[in-house]
Amino acid sequence: MKKIIVLSKILLMIFISLSSVSLAFAKEDEEREILYWVAPMDANFRRDGPGKSPMGMDLVPVYADEQQGSSSEVVISPEVIQNLGVRTAEAERSKLWRKISTVGFVDYDESKMSHIHLRTQGWIEQLKMRSEGERVKKGEFLFSLYSPELVNAQEEFLQALKLGNTSLVNASKDRLVALGMSQPEVKRLKENRNLRKNIAYYAPQDGVVSNLMVREGMFVKPENQIATLADLSTVWVMAEVFERQSSWVKEGLPAEVEFSYLPGQKFKGMVEYIYPDLDPLTRALTVRLKFDNFDEALKPNMYGNVSIYAGVKNNIIVIPREAVIRTGSEERVILAKGNGRFEPRQIIAGIESGDWFEVKSGLNEGEVVVVSGQFLIDSEASTKASFMRMSRLEESNMKNTNMTITDDNMPIIGMGTITEIFKDDNTLKIDHQPIEILDWPRMEMKFSVDKENSNLDFNLLNVGDHIEFNMMKINGEYVIVDVSVIEDMQGN
Repeated sequence: MKKIIVLSKILLMIFISLSSVSLAFAKEDEEREILYWVAPMDANFRRDGPGKSPMGMDLVPVYADEQQGSSSEVVISPEVIQNLGVRTAEAERSKLWRKISTVGFVDYDESKMSHIHLRTQGWIEQLKMRSEGERVKKGEFLFSLYSPELVNAQEEFLQALKLGNTSLVNASKDRLVALGMSQPEVKRLKENRNLRKNIAYYAPQDGVVSNLMVREGMFVKPENQIATLADLSTVWVMAEVFERQSSWVKEGLPAEVEFSYLPGQKFKGMVEYIYPDLDPLTRALTVRLKFDNFDEALKPNMYGNVSIYAGVKNNIIVIPREAVIRTGSEERVILAKGNGRFEPRQIIAGIESGDWFEVKSGLNEGEVVVVSGQFLIDSEASTKASFMRMSRLEESNMKNTNMTITDDNMPIIGMGTITEIFKDDNTLKIDHQPIEILDWPRMEMKFSVDKENSNLDFNLLNVGDHIEFNMMKINGEYVIVDVSVIEDMQGN
């Protein structure tokens, strides 16, 4: 029995608390001044009191305190803020690195490449290089060449040695070197006096065969390329920088590159060269980066994410990058003013670095911006500002005329076909489609045209034109204020 009494007391206290809260909210709503009632789905449909919208929905009140502030300020209830998942961040004074994030591809270091050409014509024999990608060491035998011109030059050199004519010997020796015979080969020929039909060629450097243009037995000339050797101990990364960031880049700046096939591993290098012109199609500046590649983990033609660090910018106001709304013509943020009030604010953004934006003007340190859900709020604010501008224009037009518009006479749109035109008394007979907001069925009616407050030219209208017309109830009569001719109308 005691438990029942205690439980009853608790329930009574809860009931009293809830009743107090409800009365407080009711009192608060009663104290707020209601300007008008509006349809939830149509801000143009307004009434002085509660009722139903043309779609059968309950009208909602618009309070005076919701209209305070700028024309684009919106007020959102805490429940809606929570449902939208609105998150905010404070504009703070900090520093940002001028970080350039782009992509690039690995290329050979052209300063460590050798192209093998001949200085005479002949036939390739004993070709050791069989395919591209093979590794060679400096001084390693590559191929031999049978060249009748080199054979004749050797014979001339040996004949000069027999004659003992120093000038002739030197001239013959120079000719052999000019035709591509190495100094060791010339020295060996001088010592053993044995003519060699096939002249050996050796690798000028360490590397891989990146290009092999011949096969054994081929006849080649000096203009033919034999092969290309590339040293992969260092590589280039060719990256493109946006035009707006091109002034940040300087030779010697530190750079990093990451590759998807090596997650978590960063390669550190530097900006070696900046090309002098921009790509006319992409409007981007090509930058050459140099990276050490001793383990040859970086392969030519691999794509990676490049970061170039162009120095730090101190003592600036920064906000999260996701807070900025870009429209193409301007940049803005949604300012959180507290108590559910939000307002769009145009800003001038500076550099972008990672997840942060510099704000040059438009925001002060400590102001709070929306970083999640801001697009919905921005859309609502833009719509509200448009409606308020329309309302001010409408009020201004009414002040400049002596016509009386009743409270429930908002602009009504109809569609139909012109059946008769009466220019003398400024009237049109229209076979119009049903107008649901007025509960009018399809019928043929005669409408007056408000000549004083519309720019309608009767000479541009013809019987049979399909039209869309706007009308308002002025002094108890529906009067046409605007007409637009349309190409086609369904249901006619």
